[in-house]
Amino acid sequence: MGVETRPYVSWELMNAFLKDAFKGYGVPEEDAAICADVLLESDRRGIESHGCNRFKPIYIDRIKKGTLLPVTNIEILKETPTTVVMDAHDGMGMVASHKMMEMLIEKAKKYGMAGGAIKNSTHYGIAGYWTTMASKEGLVGITGTNARPSIAPTFGVENMMGTNPLTFSLPTDEEFPFCLDCATSIVQRGKIEYYAREGKDTPAGMVISETGETMTDSKEILDALVKGTAALAPLGGIGEELAGYKGYGYAAVVEILSAALAGGEFMKSLTGVSEDGKPQMYHLGHFFFVVDPDAFSGREEFKKIAGDICRALRASKKAPGSERIYTAGEKEYLVWLDRKDKGVPVSASVQKDILQVRDELGLSYKFDFEN
Repeated sequence: MGVETRPYVSWELMNAFLKDAFKGYGVPEEDAAICADVLLESDRRGIESHGCNRFKPIYIDRIKKGTLLPVTNIEILKETPTTVVMDAHDGMGMVASHKMMEMLIEKAKKYGMAGGAIKNSTHYGIAGYWTTMASKEGLVGITGTNARPSIAPTFGVENMMGTNPLTFSLPTDEEFPFCLDCATSIVQRGKIEYYAREGKDTPAGMVISETGETMTDSKEILDALVKGTAALAPLGGIGEELAGYKGYGYAAVVEILSAALAGGEFMKSLTGVSEDGKPQMYHLGHFFFVVDPDAFSGREEFKKIAGDICRALRASKKAPGSERIYTAGEKEYLVWLDRKDKGVPVSASVQKDILQVRDELGLSYKFDFEN
């Protein structure tokens, strides 16, 4: 980690502000608390592409634009002892996902495993939040979501599928779970948004233009992704040489499960823009699976073996010049240890968003960075 030069805002203050901001735009109090916590969990883990950095452009602006409903009317379309299918009716994806995970955790503890799917949803924050709800209970959590088209299939240049994370949290006997939370694209759209806000270029080889060239101008890329004249490369990279077909295959698995399990929409229907160029609802889909190791070897046995595997990986021979080997979720845990007493670091662009929302709503918050 480099030296942090951005000012910090305490977790308590930021949590209170985010809750009040969501409430100010019509999100009910209980739901606002869930949304604030999901965003802050991103910043606790150092996944800043999905934290406070995004609360205004992805949530508040969409509520104001009418493409995200602040009140989430969850409808259970189908339920069995081990499954749930929900319609989120274009409300807060984070609220519907929270309800889903609560239900699946309860079912998995009773029956060994459970699965669910949500249709007509919206951005659900970091996928790892939902799987970690399971791992905190000693259970295995798995989730995926489709999203606005961004990824081109191998040998293609048209953005067809979302960044489609495939995410796992596995409980261990350590202080943190094994948590693999990453997009099936080589870079996620949120990271490019972050580069654009910070005035940085996107590294070459991550984005392909419609004529097959790599693109690096972050603002230009975001415009081109919306117009459909650029696409993200799948995990692995462009073409077959770097096995981009593997990322393409996993992205397709997530697209199918996110849409087909709930009978929802997919690919080009998820743009958030109608054929005549007007904003429209996103209609995203998410899927979730929860497994209770007690139905297999036992929770403690599972956690010990998972921990032993992680420790063995970290203790293995390091490449010359490398300080250490990490396992998934470890770096995020280290970020939390560093930030827990300091607060959330906020860049100039996020400070501007915070003050704009505060003043729009007439909230009485004061932040140290204003001095």
